[in-house]
Amino acid sequence: MEINSTKENINDKSSYFINKIKKTSFISSKKINNKAYKIITILFIISSFLIYKFKNKITNEIIKNYIIKNTKVCTCTPVKNENRYVKEYVEHYKKYGVDKIFIYDNNEINGERLEDAIGEYIKKGFVEVIDYRGKANALLIMMNDCYQRNYRIYDWIIFFEVDEYIHLFNYTNVKLYLQRDVFKNCEKIYLNWVHHTDNNLIHYDDRPLHIRFPEVEPNARNNVSGSINSVKSILRGHIPNVVIDCPHKLTLNLTGCNGFGKPQFIRFINSRNSDFSFYYIDHYYSKSLEEFVEKLNKGDVLQGQKLWLKYLRLNNYFERNEITKEKLDFIEERTHLNLTNFRIRLQNLQNKN
Repeated sequence: MEINSTKENINDKSSYFINKIKKTSFISSKKINNKAYKIITILFIISSFLIYKFKNKITNEIIKNYIIKNTKVCTCTPVKNENRYVKEYVEHYKKYGVDKIFIYDNNEINGERLEDAIGEYIKKGFVEVIDYRGKANALLIMMNDCYQRNYRIYDWIIFFEVDEYIHLFNYTNVKLYLQRDVFKNCEKIYLNWVHHTDNNLIHYDDRPLHIRFPEVEPNARNNVSGSINSVKSILRGHIPNVVIDCPHKLTLNLTGCNGFGKPQFIRFINSRNSDFSFYYIDHYYSKSLEEFVEKLNKGDVLQGQKLWLKYLRLNNYFERNEITKEKLDFIEERTHLNLTNFRIRLQNLQNKN
């Protein structure tokens, strides 16, 4: 800050502070000369300005640090065949200030080992692995187990999967977002998905997900509208007797809010209640086609290998991604599914063009 040192300006700006200094008797005007008197006055003005300018910033930093230190947040994450991506997931939530990640290892008995991908985080205690290897249809069991183990300790428990990345524009720490006053009456928070496309990639490569798949589905382009009815939830801790019966909305017996703290009493959460310039979940639904086919063949943690679900997922895939003969041939060769209806769809699109 520049200070005008002309005699007239100093006298005008300092008259109030000079009188105040005299009244406090800290310094007697009889004991100092005029030059010292003016220097002290200038210093008083500068200090007053700095206190005024920075007191709000200092106060906010104190509050932020208190919230970060005194709020505990964890994630509950079921994992099956996710060693390619789990480290990126862990590092994302570590960056967002999560205290601990509980991973439920639902791999096959002789399947891949999480220690091979995130051994350093397991050794440090940031990740705790719970053994559910070889257990079928265990998703809701794992989710309930995680909440019952941890609800007394953690203020918020995030129920996301390895392909779901929280995105908050105005917060670098998820605790600062969750502990806002708008959520004080919310027992769970619904966040809408934004589905990312396959970017027309056929094969897997090891680049980070956000580099490989920057494009989002047409109805969420530019993040101005998201995926209708597609949510995942964050549940408040310290609530006894919670029974989770839905992977997405957890339980209908608790008060749900959208990402702005607005209560949501309907069963399906419409994206029009959200603002995708502020918060959402990046959902890497398919990744590359090769990875999507692996997901199809892997089956579902709740429905297993049911055929209707495979076709439902294929339909969802082609609602979000371009349909081509190359993709249909690739899927058919690796899944042995009948894709006649999808080939008819492709032909109809080609005829229109």
